[in-house]
Amino acid sequence: MTKHNEANILIDSGQLEKPLHKSRASRQVLVLLHRWAGLLLAGFLFIAGSTGAIISWDHELDEWLNPHLFKRQSGGDETIPPLVLANQLEASDPRLIVTWLPLSLEPDENLGLGVKGRLDPLTGKAFDLSFNQIALDPENGEIRGTRLWGDISLSRENFIPFLYKLHYSLHIPDAFGLELGMLLMGTLAIIWTIDCFIALWISFPRFRTWRKSFVFRWRQGGYKLNFDLHRSGGVWLWVLLLILATTSISMNLKQEVMRPLVSVFSILTPDPFSLRIPNPQDEPIEPAITKQEIIRIASAEAQKREWTAPPGGLFYDTQHGFYGVTFHEPGQDHVEFGLGNSWLYFDGQNGAYLGERIPGSGSAGDIFLEAQFPLHSGRILGLPGRILISLLGVAVAILSVTGIIIWQRKRWVRMQ
Repeated sequence: MTKHNEANILIDSGQLEKPLHKSRASRQVLVLLHRWAGLLLAGFLFIAGSTGAIISWDHELDEWLNPHLFKRQSGGDETIPPLVLANQLEASDPRLIVTWLPLSLEPDENLGLGVKGRLDPLTGKAFDLSFNQIALDPENGEIRGTRLWGDISLSRENFIPFLYKLHYSLHIPDAFGLELGMLLMGTLAIIWTIDCFIALWISFPRFRTWRKSFVFRWRQGGYKLNFDLHRSGGVWLWVLLLILATTSISMNLKQEVMRPLVSVFSILTPDPFSLRIPNPQDEPIEPAITKQEIIRIASAEAQKREWTAPPGGLFYDTQHGFYGVTFHEPGQDHVEFGLGNSWLYFDGQNGAYLGERIPGSGSAGDIFLEAQFPLHSGRILGLPGRILISLLGVAVAILSVTGIIIWQRKRWVRMQ
């Protein structure tokens, strides 16, 4: 390679341009930080971006792949209420406790329940179940299928859950009482967030030529186009990439990082998750109050607030020992627009009221935290938002690949 060509590569990357209002040394430090951050993040962001593009449509794809789990096969008009079916299941298998229960169903749906192992009195640990989700026919209570959500498996039943868990934890096993995969991906999200600002800064080496940082040299192709896809693509998408990065911190490190950070700037309403120290996963807290009683208490609380939507679903958190009841119209459990549905929380031992989550209410910090998942998933904007997030996931994967190509090309030049 000639010295002239080598210089052209360096000029394209901005390394030979004299920055305006920036010292050469400071720019070189920032370039070096971006390089090493990019190398550290590339593989992880490629996985997160490509899987994110798919799981934006997780419910639809899961139902398409597994109609036997989601679609009702019986054709009768009479169905058994979900609460009755859940109680029958627990009575038939004392090892398990229902932890997620939809309270309303569409006419063509099976009842999909979340379950966990109860506390085994002989061992003092939870029963080891081979599944954590179960589908029941609402007409007769027959089991239509089971699966272990998040299992490392590419079977039809587990494919979408496998991708979902890969997206946020890489399926790294928990250890030392810590969710190591979530901690790792959350830490990488912090680095990604910082690197977003570094990348923006070094994308404009000279103020007078700022337009170059928005241009794609499609006709020239090759390395120049690859460089533009990385730099200009990152500039055009910078705000969206920053939103993805910061919401990723909240998805993985909400209690550890995001909530304490937001509390510095805004008063936050306490919630049961932040107020209670969770038990280990294999030491579940048994509820002392029934689901029926919690639904009755929750309905009375909702009536006081003049809510018109009925109870739509109930969960029990075996680690924190409390119930949550969500309110929505039938078929609106997966919110397609906005900040989500309303929730009420109650103690699992005595039914005492613990708090609420009403979308759009509370302090500025409360609303900011509520918006994290809707922003990350795109659901805050409905269908257009989900399409945007899916395309953005592809863009993140492309930025990762183009960044590696740029690094490899520069490394090859330096070795000449």
